[in-house]
Amino acid sequence: MRMDAAEPAVRLPASPRLRWRRFVNRAFRVAVFGAVIVVLAPLVAILGTVISRGAPALDWDFLTSLPKPVGETGGGVGHAILGTLILAFGGLLMAVPLGVPAGVFLASDRMPRLGGVVRMCADVLAGVPSIVVGLFAYTLLVLPFKHFSALAGAFALAVIMLPTIARTTEEVVRLVPSTLTEAALALGAPRWRVMLRVVLPSAGKGVAAGIIAAFSRGAGETAPLMFTAFGSQFLSLSPLQPIAALPLVLFNYAVSPYDDWYAQAWAAALVLAVLVLAGNVVARFAMARRSP
Repeated sequence: MRMDAAEPAVRLPASPRLRWRRFVNRAFRVAVFGAVIVVLAPLVAILGTVISRGAPALDWDFLTSLPKPVGETGGGVGHAILGTLILAFGGLLMAVPLGVPAGVFLASDRMPRLGGVVRMCADVLAGVPSIVVGLFAYTLLVLPFKHFSALAGAFALAVIMLPTIARTTEEVVRLVPSTLTEAALALGAPRWRVMLRVVLPSAGKGVAAGIIAAFSRGAGETAPLMFTAFGSQFLSLSPLQPIAALPLVLFNYAVSPYDDWYAQAWAAALVLAVLVLAGNVVARFAMARRSP
């Protein structure tokens, strides 16, 4: 007997267990979506407030000019932007030569006990309040010389950057396939040359991402610089003299009684937020496209 049309499929009623599973699945989806909104809401609120209040005072003159004397309107934070870059890059020059080898050592597992001690010290250092680091740098580099300096500020930022660079380097070096290391060692290359010529180039993008993330962390610090760099109203390039920085300008202008300085504080906050967010975005992008 020939059938011209297929019989409609009979849909059986869902069992109580299946209905419960669907309900739990939908509930967890709603909960996860709500958690995402709760996490993103503070960031969106902060960025929205900073942009709405800082954008009106932001222009090219603000980014390039020096501050005006008290009582005069206008001026900018060009000296503070340059000072922030000098301090952050100075911190990197001190932290990278120590942090990258430390991360490679931790990933090699050559001396597990010593590696565990170094790893614990890095984690503890990452959790030390930044103001304590500033006080340490003040005792070490400010009191003996009896004046503040950019060198002391860069040293304080280097201490803050060091654990980030070390731990990030460790993680990305561990992702390098062991077959590369074994092949290089089988060819007779010494271990230090294998690490320098094979492992680090393979993990180069990940290491660079860690360095950029450390740069962003250091660029946004305020408390250590209050004890070390101190700040300045002038453009200074000397490492042995006080130097301005965006976090210091933001703090000083925000607590001032002048409306013009208060508006410039919001603009400085916007510039600092863009600098820090740009560094984090670049670091994430580099990590996502790191070579295997």
